[in-house]
Amino acid sequence: MQKIIYFLIRNKNFILFLALLTVSLAVNFNFNEYNRSKIMNSSNFIISSLYEAKFSVTKYLNLEYQNKLLIDENLKLKEIIYNSKNPIEISKKIEEMDFDFIASTVIKNSYTKTKNYITIDKGLIDSITIDNGVISSNGVVGIIDKSTSNYSRVISILNENFMLNAKLKNSNSFGVLSWNGRNINKVQLKDLPKQVDIKIGDTIVTGGNSFIFPKDVLIGYVDSYKLDNSENYLEVEIILSTDMTNIENLYIIRNNNIFELNSLDE
Repeated sequence: MQKIIYFLIRNKNFILFLALLTVSLAVNFNFNEYNRSKIMNSSNFIISSLYEAKFSVTKYLNLEYQNKLLIDENLKLKEIIYNSKNPIEISKKIEEMDFDFIASTVIKNSYTKTKNYITIDKGLIDSITIDNGVISSNGVVGIIDKSTSNYSRVISILNENFMLNAKLKNSNSFGVLSWNGRNINKVQLKDLPKQVDIKIGDTIVTGGNSFIFPKDVLIGYVDSYKLDNSENYLEVEIILSTDMTNIENLYIIRNNNIFELNSLDE
């Protein structure tokens, strides 16, 4: 206690200065509108700058994850190239491809609602149209449902209105894929015949019975399954292969034969 008293006595002038400065600043802030607005604007600028810096750091830290995805894609492409013994055959396959792939970037992504959508930076001028499929490096993401000149909206796989034909990778047994609106990491596959040989961890892919996605595009992996109420079909819980909360670079799939195929239904 004595040391505290000695300290106050030794520094009484400095302490008095700080007290008077604090009082003067408080009076100036409370009774001078101009100065108050200046201080508030300065504090808002500092806070917004901090948020901006935080966003930049977060984006920078995410580069490692995005770079890993690009590396994985390059590895897959190299596997295709180096596993082919005939380069001419590769060129021929490229020329005869039924699907084109167009790279795009996510502008907006929702995943907390029951009807989620994604906005991307490609539109009609990029030949993007309704019903084009959309995938990430890891699998199915959604389907284009609206397009303007420069942008498109994707109905996410995490949307209660989303439906897709899907199957077990090593089987010809098909079901209907949808989302029940509960878990953002899981979707459901219904109407799968109960006779099918299914195991936890099995791969689920696109069935190829629509004109939207090619056959065997990855969707996810079997997490659990049970008989439905009719006891004739299975209901399968699927863990998505794509992290829908962390998507940035997407690919639009365009079927080059869509007009000819649709003409058969007219």
